[in-house]
Amino acid sequence: MKIMNEIVYPAYSLWMREIIRFVRQRSRIIGVIGSPILFWFFIGSGLGTSFKTASPLGGANYLEYFYPGTLLLIMLFTAIFSTISIIEDRNEGFLQAVLVAPVSRASIVLGKIFGGMTLAVMQGIIFLALAPLVGFSFTLFQFLSLVILLLFIGFGLTGLGFLIAWRMESTQGFHAIMNLFLIPLWLLSGSLFPMEGAPAWLRYVMAVNPLTYSISAARILLYHRVQIQEADFVLSFAVILLFCGIVFWGSMISVRKKA
Repeated sequence: MKIMNEIVYPAYSLWMREIIRFVRQRSRIIGVIGSPILFWFFIGSGLGTSFKTASPLGGANYLEYFYPGTLLLIMLFTAIFSTISIIEDRNEGFLQAVLVAPVSRASIVLGKIFGGMTLAVMQGIIFLALAPLVGFSFTLFQFLSLVILLLFIGFGLTGLGFLIAWRMESTQGFHAIMNLFLIPLWLLSGSLFPMEGAPAWLRYVMAVNPLTYSISAARILLYHRVQIQEADFVLSFAVILLFCGIVFWGSMISVRKKA
């Protein structure tokens, strides 16, 4: 009962607060999904005539290659925008009220991360509905496997956003960090170009980027019927789990150190 009162109920309340806040801000729904879709379509169509990559499905469709990267971008945008609420809550005094309440610090971290994770996965699923337009087809098992994968990716991305936002004093500073750090993190994940064609020094950078393994795992599930040259799924999933654990641990430390 103590665990329920100190962790589960507070975490659920914070999670529900994030969902309600998102639903009431419909412009976020349009912006988070619409921007990456336009990004995917125009860049994929433009580069498709000049950037020919061997498609895992046997063709040379760049829109198809770019699809998992766009899926990750949608989840990244959703997760990052959801954690901006941490800065807003601190400026409004809500966060201070939560911190002095008799609840576990873990409930604060879990509530915020689960809220962003839920929103990211929901919008990822919406984008998955467009997959047949670029040649993908799903079995029920494949779709459920992708959703489970998105849950862990969403947890990791939201945890990373939480870790950064907790240290920020303003939304302007948060956006600056996002442009300087998070967007390059996505660009060097294999979303736009394969690791094999990159210079040696860039391949090392991509190899230590956790988002590279998120893209790899997503492609393995999307192209499950074809033999492809990607990192082993077990390794990719293990790195994703490790990433989730690291950002959660870092978030817990940050909450205990600074309000």
